[in-house]
Amino acid sequence: MNYLLKGVNLYLIGMMGVGKTTVGRLLAHQLGYGFIDTDDVIVKAASKSINEIFTEEGEAAFRQLESDVLGQVCAYTKLTIATGGGIVLRQENWGYLRHGLIVWLDAPVQILLNRLGEDDTRPLLQDSDPEGKLHSLLQQRQPLYSEADLHITITDNQTPEEIATRIIEAIPSVLKTQHQN
Repeated sequence: MNYLLKGVNLYLIGMMGVGKTTVGRLLAHQLGYGFIDTDDVIVKAASKSINEIFTEEGEAAFRQLESDVLGQVCAYTKLTIATGGGIVLRQENWGYLRHGLIVWLDAPVQILLNRLGEDDTRPLLQDSDPEGKLHSLLQQRQPLYSEADLHITITDNQTPEEIATRIIEAIPSVLKTQHQN
């Protein structure tokens, strides 16, 4: 399968809870790629949880770490990379993301809420109105997410395997348009 992308990295972007890590692992396996979750790398590098980084150093410090990690991983090839939901907010990150194929996993807020309901590890959801918070984050990020090469809309009844298969099947159509530019 790895001939499909010719070694080009695959970046998954989208909101928290959309399944970037789960789908990313499946894609990496199908493509014969390595898998990296930028959040995991940040946690290892900082020796702190993401919550601790947000609490102790603030969101700006976290976003800087995120950019540093992205800058390092984009130097490699044959990787599927699950990114943090807010990675699209910094312009410099797009310089890194555009080295690869960018896939936006998009799910309605209701699906995200169902998945994140019990998750207390998400600093941006420590909010009295998590649903309102998700709506405002999505509103802020949607124009940026829409710059992805591939837009995959997720429904409630799709398995991660089905989503990974949809992405693999859609890749050739995106690659053709990239080479025509």
